[in-house]
Amino acid sequence: MIHLHYIDDALLVAEKPAGLLSVPGRSEENQDCVVARLQALYPDALTVHRLDQVTSGLLLHARGKAMQAALSMQFEQRTVSKRYEAVLEGLLEAEAGAVDLPLIVDWPNRPKQQVDHERGKPALTRWRVLARDVQAQRTRVALEPVTGRSHQLRLHMASLGHPIVGDVLYGATPAQRVYLHACALAFSHPVTGAALAFESAAPF
Repeated sequence: MIHLHYIDDALLVAEKPAGLLSVPGRSEENQDCVVARLQALYPDALTVHRLDQVTSGLLLHARGKAMQAALSMQFEQRTVSKRYEAVLEGLLEAEAGAVDLPLIVDWPNRPKQQVDHERGKPALTRWRVLARDVQAQRTRVALEPVTGRSHQLRLHMASLGHPIVGDVLYGATPAQRVYLHACALAFSHPVTGAALAFESAAPF
């Protein structure tokens, strides 16, 4: 059962659990996903954006093709505000900063991404420290992806030498999950134009 933060005739805001795909995968055993579960109850639910399988948190869906086009346009124009919370390995020295590194898929190792200054697509992430746990040698951060590249937050944090806790793909030690959560989402209602904002507390 997918928890819904909001529902009306135009859209749904769902809470994605960690470990569940946003959209169906290619293989038969990867058909279970957030959008399939939503469509069982709301057949007109359509994907607007995605979260990695390992990521939990707020996920927006449109109801019908027209609403999908209108909401997708907000993502393309970068008028959607997204904020994530993550726990990183090690202690970050600075209080805030930005990572501006172009990304491209690492084909032999896909879905892994890599930094590529010649062929990569521009990717920008702003970060700030929320708390430091000296004993555990971990740093809790708020992350704002200005662009929306695949694995952007994960690779950008790893590029600082501080991978997200549990993110083995990018060099972290194994943990019970990847400590990355989509905690805030704000956008305009595609019909009324009203400002909508949602928050979800990190479960770690």
